[in-house]
Parts: sequence; C-alpha cells; structure tokens
Amino acid sequence: MIGMANANGGTIYLGIDADNGKIEGVQDIQATRDLVFQACLLCDPTLVVPVPKIRSIRQEKILEITIPQGMPHVFNLEGAYFQREGRLTRPIPPRRLRQLLVERGVLQFESLVPEDASFLDLDPEQVNTYGDAYYAALNLPERDKKIPIEQILTQRGCLKQVDGELRPTYAALLLFGRTPQRWLPTAQILATRFSGTSFGDRFVKQEINGSLPQQLQGVAEFLTTNLQQVVRMVGLKHQETLEYPFSAIRELLINAVAHRDYNAQGDCIHLNVFSNQLEVTSPGGLPGPITIDNLLKARFSRNPVIVQILADLGYVERLGYGLDRVVQAMREESLPAPVFEDSPGVFRVTLRNEPDESLSGTELSQSLLEELNPRQISALNYIGSRKRITNRAYQDLCPEVHPETLRRDLADLVSRGVLLKIGDKKSTYYILK
Repeated sequence: MIGMANANGGTIYLGIDADNGKIEGVQDIQATRDLVFQACLLCDPTLVVPVPKIRSIRQEKILEITIPQGMPHVFNLEGAYFQREGRLTRPIPPRRLRQLLVERGVLQFESLVPEDASFLDLDPEQVNTYGDAYYAALNLPERDKKIPIEQILTQRGCLKQVDGELRPTYAALLLFGRTPQRWLPTAQILATRFSGTSFGDRFVKQEINGSLPQQLQGVAEFLTTNLQQVVRMVGLKHQETLEYPFSAIRELLINAVAHRDYNAQGDCIHLNVFSNQLEVTSPGGLPGPITIDNLLKARFSRNPVIVQILADLGYVERLGYGLDRVVQAMREESLPAPVFEDSPGVFRVTLRNEPDESLSGTELSQSLLEELNPRQISALNYIGSRKRITNRAYQDLCPEVHPETLRRDLADLVSRGVLLKIGDKKSTYYILK
C-alpha cells in the first residue's frame, strides 16, 4: 500500500494468488477488512483509503483495496520508504525520495542550504533594497529601524544556522544572490521573439540571468523592445496599444518565477513570442493540489519563501496567483481567454493576439462613453467578440457584483439605445442595436 501511495496509486486484490492468478477468495471479509485498516495505521503518516469493496469472481468473494492517485504525503513504514514500479515494490533511492518530498510539498527545495554557499554570496545592494522595502511596509520611525538584516532574512526563511554559521538557502540565492546560476544553472528565463507563427530560423533570443527581481526587470525590457504596437478597439475607442496586455504578460512571468519547480534542473522558463501568440512555459507543472480546473481559485505555493519576499518587494499579492488578473486583462481588450496546459513536468500558458471580432463598426459619442461605467464597457467589449451577452455571462464577467446591479446596467444600455433586448425570462440575451 505504501509503494502505491508513493507512486500513482493502484488496486490490491485479496483472494487472488499473485503467482498463478487462481481465484481463492476471502473467507472472513470483516476480519480481512480489519487487517487492512490495521495496516493503514502502521503507515506513517496514517494512510487513509476508501473502504475496501467486496467483489465476486466465479462465486468467490475477493476484497478490492483502492489506493487513490495523487496522495498528499510521502509514506513510510518504520522509517523505510517504498515505491511501486510495475509489479514490484522497491525502496526509494535517496535522490528520488528528496524529489518526491519536494513534489508533494513535504519538503520545500527553496529551504535547503547548498553545501558551499555562504552569506558573502548574497549581493549587499539587493539585500539592503529588500531591507528598505521591509521597513517601509512596517511603517516604523527611523530610530526604530535597528533590526539587523540577518535577523530579518532568518525570520523570512532565507538564512539558516548551519554549524554555528548563518548560511543562505536556495531561496536567498535566487532572490539576492550575486550569481544564482552558479548553484541553479537553469534558474533563468530564455526569451525568444520569432518572426512567424512557429519556431523558425529568424528570431531574436536573450538569456536572462541574475536574481529573480533582476530577471523580472530584464524580461520587462525584452518585452518593451520586442512587442509590437497595434491599433485595437479598447473601451469602444481605437487606441494604439501593445499586441498583448503588458499587465497580463507581467503576471504570467511573476507567476512563473515565483511558483516554478527549482528542483527540476533540466530546463528553464521559456518566453516564446510568435506573430500570433505568446507562450510562457514553466518547469515542474502545477504544484500540490492545484489543477487546471481550480487554478483560478485554489491557493497553494510550492515556494512560500520566494512568494513572500516578492510580495514584500511589491511584485505579487501574498495570497494570489495573478492568473485571474491575466484572464481579466485579456477580456478587457476583447482578446481570447488564456489557454492553460498542465502536462507531466511542464505548465504552459498561451495568449493569442487576434480578437475574434472587434467593435470597429460601433461608434458612440465621447459624452456617452464617459457616462458608462467600467462594467458596461466590459459588457460591450464582450458583445463585440461574441455578438451577444446574457445575464449569466455578465454575472461571470463581474462575479463580485450583485445580479440586480448588473440587470440595471443592461437595462440602462437598452434605454440609451445602445443594446437591443431579445427574448424573455431565461432565454433573454442582448445584442448591439
């Protein structure tokens, strides 16, 4: 059971001979179930499985034990760790065990201390910049700013006592290191602008290294140089803007450096800009319990120290991923919703820069535009790309606003002659008049 729980789950059948497949059956179902639960109690931590089911095969009763996939812990028996490989249950090698502990959130890789790293490997200027931000957040009088920076970094999980000496963790090296890539060569962003819609021979490439704040600054400069200006309908007015909302790309890259798996040493973060789409790919896949279905609402951090420091520096909100803001930024410019993909070891977000349909045929007076609220502007942009809007779609667009307020918004647009109401009751929808 431990071997399966530490792998991808599985099923155990009691009452079938493992060697020849002969159906022998279980004579005392209840007593056997009790033994299964006793075995679960022997696991550390206690293994919680569904109640074993009774199956009948050739008039014999067998017991089916299901070990769920995606268990949240790494289990052991009296300190011994096992993992199922095919039909065999084997001890987990130390390197694989550490990787498994990191993958399941039991051990944060960012909190480990490299053997040859010292406090001198941190850049004093970056450390002091963080100290200033920390003190500013506390809003302390100047005379009270006497907390040693070493104490602050220790409290924040960036320094640890090792053999009587304060030494930096991987998180500290990533955030403040002089040369973080000395310890983590793939902790970088590879930014590439291609001339066409796919990988080709014509491109501009830049390897962006340094600490995480330096990487974020470097990639912002790359985007400023390599993103194109386009004329697009924004808020029902033609405006010159970047082909992608800069705020959306910024959130994606902050999310990538904050939440990627730094223990996955095989690859770096990739930013690929094509003529029709932009991709941000992070090593490690989604962390912990986060899935494609819940990633806009669920909260779990693979690197809580890095997230907290970036929050102190003003890059991220401590409790948010920012992906919901990416969705909102794309929606506000009538661009297609981001595409999220999670495959083994990789998480990718794709933005497309071609609106389904613009509002270029609609002209409203500037005075009327000034009278509309931002929600109504968003509704009109939504109709521009999808031709119609329903009450339910408008509620999804503005989830924090009371439905009655949204109903009045649409009624106001109808009374102004901007929208035309079609149908009644649940079949009602609105189009541009």
